[in-house]
Amino acid sequence: MATMATVKKDSAKVETTGLRGLIEKSAKELARCLPNHMRPERLVRIALTCIRQNPQLSECTPESFLGALFVSAQLGLEPVAGLAYILPFSNSRKVNGEWKKVKEAQFVIGYKGLASLFYNHEKSLQLDWGIVHAKDDFSYEHGTNAFLRHKPTTGDRGAVQGFYVIAGLQGGGKVFRYMSVEECMEHGRKHSKTYDKDAKDFNSKSPWHTNPDAMCLKTVLIQLAKLLPLSIEIQQAIQADETSRDFRSGIDSALDLKETTTWEETTAEKTESKSEEDEPEGDGKIKEQFPGDTKTL
Repeated sequence: MATMATVKKDSAKVETTGLRGLIEKSAKELARCLPNHMRPERLVRIALTCIRQNPQLSECTPESFLGALFVSAQLGLEPVAGLAYILPFSNSRKVNGEWKKVKEAQFVIGYKGLASLFYNHEKSLQLDWGIVHAKDDFSYEHGTNAFLRHKPTTGDRGAVQGFYVIAGLQGGGKVFRYMSVEECMEHGRKHSKTYDKDAKDFNSKSPWHTNPDAMCLKTVLIQLAKLLPLSIEIQQAIQADETSRDFRSGIDSALDLKETTTWEETTAEKTESKSEEDEPEGDGKIKEQFPGDTKTL
């Protein structure tokens, strides 16, 4: 008689095999709009690697997993090495007239992914960033003689105090943004859908929990981006960040998929009252999320 462990292993294998077939079929359909380096076969390998590293992804709806996978692929950001993530979360969805928790996959971009897309704009020259510790020699000033100076100390640098990003542009212009640890974490608590307001902590799978420094750098870069000439790709990436989208056959672009994100901290009453036709405010570009004092360097 098969043991319970064997049954579970066999069931997972069948489920993964079925998902692989679905990924292969869908990848071939979307091959025409994927980046040149992202072939269907590579996309399948990436998808299976994501599931192997995070088995909970196999419990997500196939549509949401494929949606997150293809958004990542179409932006040219493989969900590896901090470029981007595909993470499972509970979403509030209406099923047969009742609100239920459904596990869905979410696309999350990393700061390395944003940095990579920054260079797609013809005016972008250089990005530099750093983490400031208590014992470092660090100072900055805003105004007509703005500057930022950081000299890390050797040995014990002390606790992390803040993060900065500097962008160099054609023509010699430079802009910078500095944010303290608390400013970054408060931004995450306020805007990240991975923050559990009841538990007052981030989801254990969230990069805000597993790699907060990287997410803080991402936050600073997004705030700095409001003053930078942005490529279409980085605009699309910021819009798609921390969203869930259901893949469907016959689409020309994964980025055209409607966002379905109504995470569990959102009450059913709020979600139900939201019109199906509601669209994000503004002109489709970056929306102000955390007013800051970014200055020209």
